[in-house]
Amino acid sequence: MRVIIVSGMSGAGKSVALHTLEDEGFFCVDNLPGSMLQDLIDNILSAKSPHHENIAVGIDARSASESIAELLDNLKSLSQREDLTIEILFLETNRETLLKRFSETRRRHPLTSKGVPLPKAIENEVEFLLPLKERADLVRDTSRLNLHQLREIIISRMIDREPQRMALLFQSFGFKYGPPTSSDFVFDVRCLPNPYWNTSLRQHSGLEQPVREFLESSELVEDMFSHIRDFLGHWLGVFEKENRAYLTVSIGCTGGRHRSVYLASRLSEHFSAQYANVTTRHRELQ
Repeated sequence: MRVIIVSGMSGAGKSVALHTLEDEGFFCVDNLPGSMLQDLIDNILSAKSPHHENIAVGIDARSASESIAELLDNLKSLSQREDLTIEILFLETNRETLLKRFSETRRRHPLTSKGVPLPKAIENEVEFLLPLKERADLVRDTSRLNLHQLREIIISRMIDREPQRMALLFQSFGFKYGPPTSSDFVFDVRCLPNPYWNTSLRQHSGLEQPVREFLESSELVEDMFSHIRDFLGHWLGVFEKENRAYLTVSIGCTGGRHRSVYLASRLSEHFSAQYANVTTRHRELQ
C-alpha cells in the first residue's frame, strides 16, 4: 500500500492536492490527527480492500502539537514495514501570498483567535509544522503556482513516478526574482555569456534555436554543462540508493530566460535516458 501524507501551510493548496489525488484513484482522508495514522493504516491493511491500495491523508496545523510529535514517532516505525511505503508532500507559500489569499477568500486561518491576528497565526504555523517539513520527501512552494499548475506538478511528480524510482525535476529560475525555496541542488550560471546583451536574441528564450546556437558556441557553457552533468551523474545514484523518492535541481541565471533555461532543458534531456520520471519547469517563462 502507498500512503501519501499531504501537509503544509493553510492556504498553500492542500485541498487542491487532496482533490487531485482523489481524482487519480486515491482514497483520501482529510484533517486526520497525527496520532490516528497508525490505527488508520492498520485498519485499512486488515480489510485488504483493492480500493485502498493508494491512500492520501491530510494532516496539518489543526492537529495538536502532541499529535504531530506522535505522528513523527509513528513514521519511524511505519517506515520499517515492508507492506507499505509512506511519502510526505509538504506545500508552503510565502507570507505575502498567504496574507493576500486569506484576504481575498475571507476565510479564517485555523490558528487565528481574538489575541492572535493572521500574521502571527502564520508565524505560529510555520514553527508548528517545521518538524514535519524537515521530514518531508517533497516540498513545493506554491507562491507562484495557479491551481492548474499545482495539479500538473502533483500528477507528474507523484502519480506518474515509478515505484522505487527517483523522480527528478530540473527547474530554471532568475535570481532577480529570488531563488526557489525548495531545491536539493542550486547551480548559479550567471558567469556564462549572456544572450540578453545581444539585441537580436533578447526576446527569445533558451528553448529557441538562436539562443541555443549562441550558447553552444561558448566553451564556458559547454564546460559548465559537462561539470554539472558529471557531478549529478555521480551523486544522483547515491541519493537513489538511499531510497530518495524526489530530487530537485535548480539552475539560476539573472532573469531566468536564457542561460538557465538552456542548461535545465539540456540536463533534463540527458538524464531522461536514465530516469523514467524527469520533468522540467521554467519558472520565469511560466
